[in-house]
Amino acid sequence: MKFEPEFMEDIIDAITRNDIRSLVTARTIYVAGKKGTSRGRTRVRHLKTRKRGKGHGSKKGRKTARTGKKTVWVKKVRSMRRHIKIMKDRSVINNKIYWSLYTKINGGHVRSLSHLRELVKVSTTN
Repeated sequence: MKFEPEFMEDIIDAITRNDIRSLVTARTIYVAGKKGTSRGRTRVRHLKTRKRGKGHGSKKGRKTARTGKKTVWVKKVRSMRRHIKIMKDRSVINNKIYWSLYTKINGGHVRSLSHLRELVKVSTTN
């Protein structure tokens, strides 16, 4: 709540609710606007990012250079797990081999899908 300093005597004399209401309608007493978070810094940052070239021509390196290591690892592990699941469903490998390969994939022993296929070939011949 804010009070107009010129009309302080009128505000002091106001006794009833009706007096206060009339002062509110006359804008002698008013509610100050709620202060929010300033977006000035965000606007400046946004303009700076717009100036920076993020288009296809400005990108350097491979597609995987901008993706994180964890994202690459998760993608690789999921594809390998899918691969051994399909092999188990097709009865290429049994449950024991499946779980040994699953733990090897999780432990980072298996480098790629081709390495996984080699491990499957070795485990099925034994």
